[in-house]
Amino acid sequence: MSNANSHANAVPLENPPVDDVDRMLPIGKLIILGLQHVLVMYAGAVAVPLMIGSRLGLDKQTVALLISCDLFCCGVVTLLQCLGIGRFMGIRLPVIMSVTFAAVTPMIAIGMNPDIGLLGIFGATIAAGAITTLLAPLIGRLMPLFPPLVTGVVITSIGLSIMGVGIDWAAGGKGNPHYGAPIYLCISFAVLLFILLITRFAKGFLSNVAVLLGIVFGFVVSAMMNEVNLAGLGDAAWFAIVTPMALGMPVFDPISILTMTAVLIIVFIESLGMFLALGEIVGRKLTSDDIVRGLRVDGIGSMFGGIFNSFAHTSFSQNVGLVSVTGVHSRWVCVASGAILIIFGMVPKMAVLVASIPQFVLGGAGLVMFGMVLATGIRILSRINYSTNRYNLYIVAISLGVGLTPTLSVDFFSKFPEAFQPLLHSGIMLATISAVALNLFFNGFHSGSDEEKRSPAKFLKVRTVRMWLLLRKVEKEEQSGGEH
Repeated sequence: MSNANSHANAVPLENPPVDDVDRMLPIGKLIILGLQHVLVMYAGAVAVPLMIGSRLGLDKQTVALLISCDLFCCGVVTLLQCLGIGRFMGIRLPVIMSVTFAAVTPMIAIGMNPDIGLLGIFGATIAAGAITTLLAPLIGRLMPLFPPLVTGVVITSIGLSIMGVGIDWAAGGKGNPHYGAPIYLCISFAVLLFILLITRFAKGFLSNVAVLLGIVFGFVVSAMMNEVNLAGLGDAAWFAIVTPMALGMPVFDPISILTMTAVLIIVFIESLGMFLALGEIVGRKLTSDDIVRGLRVDGIGSMFGGIFNSFAHTSFSQNVGLVSVTGVHSRWVCVASGAILIIFGMVPKMAVLVASIPQFVLGGAGLVMFGMVLATGIRILSRINYSTNRYNLYIVAISLGVGLTPTLSVDFFSKFPEAFQPLLHSGIMLATISAVALNLFFNGFHSGSDEEKRSPAKFLKVRTVRMWLLLRKVEKEEQSGGEH
């Protein structure tokens, strides 16, 4: 009766605890932290339409349209990923979505076909997005192939791959005729030092926006040294509505669709690694259903991109590093980023202003953020059992070596067929395939602990000792209770 009364009188929890991922921050902080994410991903986001426009010989107005559509789509797809729609899609983590570089080479090949051109890229992106959306549950079932050992290798390879991006930024960006100029390197180092000082001595919110403050500092210093180019700002419009199929009806070419589908499957595997890395950083264990919902946004986002004059979308690894650096895990920050990107897409003048931030300014911030992704992978690998399972060392060593191959030797796979290039030039994909295959070869497909798999006799002995100690503890507690 007393138990019944206690339950009846219990006060229900009207406000259950909210974890850091779902925590809503004040609107002012959301905007500032969201802008920080946008500045980090902006250079990469606009690079793809610039590269496509340059190779296809598009006029300035068309390239400007592609950039605006790109930013608009990045914002919409980011909202889909962070907010989600029921149980169907959205991983609901602090994720920024942007166009993928993995598809640039195939898209250029498709666009240079005079029979289909740019509209062929849009058609292939729409169709491939639809196909891979249907394949998302199949990719999600691969989760058992990613134990901590494989996950650690994948996240480490992500950090190693994107570290090259930060280094290129610090030197002025690829294609810059003054690449590696001392003034670029000095400003990058000054930005890095400024971020470290803010992180070390600032408290609370200021520490969380150290990267944003570093970028602003670097922009001011660059402007004082006449290293900021504001060309095109005066010509840009204040407002422009993004409309679907503004350049014409997409062209659906079967070969192009197959090519883009293969690329997006590769992107799916990379996204799986990104999600696992982010889950590790924010302390949330992801399920297969979570992964499937996230991958569906990749597919649907690519469809949306093709319809709205943009390209294939995926989670952006640069921003995973920013989540780790700031320690701010709220997905609502990335929701704010999505809204800002939509605004930038419809306000071309703002887009041009942000695009004027020199890449060497972003370089100092990039070294911090991308290094944090690498450190996350190393932390996972440090917890792996190497003492009683020497095979794990082989898996880590070989997989990371394979993953670094396209980074350290650009021409290593140059003699392979063009169709294989997107796969062979993705260090993340190569490391993932290698780690999964080697783990299956050496350790097999098991759900038990590593100790149980490698040494059943030792595992049984340890469990027996633990049970004996537990029984002894219970016996002593009973004796102690009897004495009292």
